[in-house]
Amino acid sequence: MSSEKYFVDADITKAETLPAPFYHDAGVFERMKEEVFVKSWQWIGDQATLLPLDSYAHPIELLENYLNEPLVLVRDGDQLRCLSNVCTHRGNIVVHDPGKFKTLSCLYHGRRFGLDGSYQHMSEFKETKNFPRDCDHLHSFQLKEWGPFLFTGLEPEVDFSVIKNFLDKWVGFLPLKEFKYDASKSRDYLVNCHWALYCDNYLEGFHIPFVHPELNSVLDYNSYDSVLFEYGTLQIGFAGGAEETYTLPPGHPLYGKEVAAFYFWIFPNTTFSFYPWGVSVNQVKPVALNRTKVTFRNYIYDEDKYGSTAGPLMDKVEREDEFVVEGVYKGLRSRYYKTGRFSPTREQGVHHFHRMLAARCSKI
Repeated sequence: MSSEKYFVDADITKAETLPAPFYHDAGVFERMKEEVFVKSWQWIGDQATLLPLDSYAHPIELLENYLNEPLVLVRDGDQLRCLSNVCTHRGNIVVHDPGKFKTLSCLYHGRRFGLDGSYQHMSEFKETKNFPRDCDHLHSFQLKEWGPFLFTGLEPEVDFSVIKNFLDKWVGFLPLKEFKYDASKSRDYLVNCHWALYCDNYLEGFHIPFVHPELNSVLDYNSYDSVLFEYGTLQIGFAGGAEETYTLPPGHPLYGKEVAAFYFWIFPNTTFSFYPWGVSVNQVKPVALNRTKVTFRNYIYDEDKYGSTAGPLMDKVEREDEFVVEGVYKGLRSRYYKTGRFSPTREQGVHHFHRMLAARCSKI
């Protein structure tokens, strides 16, 4: 297990990037489960898709192939819950398929739980002393809502309101609950690189003129701006031509400006790319040290605007990004590359991310 201490100077004009070995250290990759992902909020989907009916339960595996934590989402009237999907008797999975349930019952020995996760009944346990205990209920996790979207975390280190308030400041004027999931415009990609490298790339517009010429033609690169907050970043894409822009309400921080896109990144691995047609929610999911799964889930608000903005370019842009980050991952194995420097005007988001990772991974 790595014991190296990582340091990224707070002064971006002096700072160096995380060193190349960071991205190839299996010990750091493994320990980031506890230091980064267990302590973070994870976007898990939308209410309409996951919990469409009352008395409904939907099993999920949080970050499959990495955290692999079995959870079950439950709708009980107006109450939404996120519970452990592991029976407190012998550890069997309780809910295997989504559907309507009056109670949650384990198929192994019949232990039964209420929709709130409370232990209800199990045969052949009358003689068991000090039973049931608190630990015989299904463990409950925080479940938070933002518009139609659901977030959970195993042991999140920050109050969700920090994230929600920042999102609301910039896009709270949008009718988020009218955004509808469109499976036909959603895709998964496997990328041959470390998950953090993919986030590095998302967090700066510096590469856009060099890697994405078509995207660059619809954005004003010279006005591209980044805003940092405690638990993430926002990149603002100003319009560079006649494409669709937002009608921002009075009081908005950018009222009167021609904004074509808001690009949010929530530490460590979730992005919300807002366009006038809707939003593309992306999750960067670690699979292995050199393999990452990126999910694109698109929610449409105005179908007519989809074809006149950057929406149709997303697959091409993704392929261009993959080519670059896979090349970087190979390059970081060089004997002669150790670390790099940040552009103070273009890489504030990457610098912020590296400082967040360095602080957490130096605890190892």
